[in-house]
Amino acid sequence: MAVKVAIGDMLPCTSMIIIEACTIFLTIMASTVMSKLRMSSFVFVVYTNALSFIFLIPFSILFHRNNRTEEPLFTFPLVLRAFFLGLVGVTIAQNLAFAGLSYSSPIVACGAANMIPAFSYIIAIILRKIRSDWKRQESIVRVIGSLISIMGILGMTFYKGPVVKQYSPSFLHLATSSHLFIFTSTHENWVLGCFLFASASFALVIWNIIQAGTSKKHPHVMKITCLYTLFGTIQSALLALFMEKDLTVWRLKLDMELLVIVLTAIFGSLIRSNVQIWCSRLKGPSYILFFKPVGVPVASTCGCVLFAATFHYGSMLSACICGLGYYTTLWGQLKEDETMKNKKGNVTTSDERVPLLEEQEEEDSQV
Repeated sequence: MAVKVAIGDMLPCTSMIIIEACTIFLTIMASTVMSKLRMSSFVFVVYTNALSFIFLIPFSILFHRNNRTEEPLFTFPLVLRAFFLGLVGVTIAQNLAFAGLSYSSPIVACGAANMIPAFSYIIAIILRKIRSDWKRQESIVRVIGSLISIMGILGMTFYKGPVVKQYSPSFLHLATSSHLFIFTSTHENWVLGCFLFASASFALVIWNIIQAGTSKKHPHVMKITCLYTLFGTIQSALLALFMEKDLTVWRLKLDMELLVIVLTAIFGSLIRSNVQIWCSRLKGPSYILFFKPVGVPVASTCGCVLFAATFHYGSMLSACICGLGYYTTLWGQLKEDETMKNKKGNVTTSDERVPLLEEQEEEDSQV
């Protein structure tokens, strides 16, 4: 029994660490194809989401095969919400993120992703969903965490620091000598890249608010995901046609470019979402939030080994500061939720945290 309990505790943790590590590896591979093969970030978003939509069609049907409801799927309010989910979550957020990646480095992606709790807290205050009570420890901690995150992203934007010395283990000499997996930005603009990543994180906060309301109104979460992915693909295609005048950028070959597109689509649409849903069922919806900063040490290790020539100590330190702000803000948020639960008997969160996952706790028949 003790062994089973230990495995039950370790398996979700290990799975989430692997998921975050795979996210970083795919980000590095995407950086490589954009810098080495000159692939357009806008075209990359279109192809990955189009392929994700194809994968999601049969999966969404199987996922909800045991869920019978008389509520029609395609109603105007629902389609309108799916349209804005695709607009904010795919067309705006993903295009900003991959454009930022082409101007900076994967370590910036990790740092900016840790800004989401701080942005959520700021938006909640602006929308007057919560009030900062300086007499409560939880509010003070959230404010401090938000300030730490802001200092981290500002430090990352304006101070890169010295370049990491090139080091490569013997088993990676072949890869590094042939420059197959070494990220080098051909048109680096660090300030612009950080700004684009921060904007993408801010857009994801808005997306979380929209999707939380959508998931409460409609139980078919995977079908909603499939629908807004379709809208996002169409919108991103129109944006790509406007941004890329050269139609040859749409041409795909049987090379690493196509491999990265397929892997990103499969991982993003099927693997990551299902592992997160499974972990949230076992450990609660807040469990997966603790693993987002794991990407910082993973990206730092990969950066020192694979692209040290464009990797900076200052950006690595700033990413760690963002991670510290992330955990500080998250701790204050969870403590505040716990306090509200003790007072009212149910959790009332000020900002929607887990995309399309909270509803899964109540839908045990949809495995």
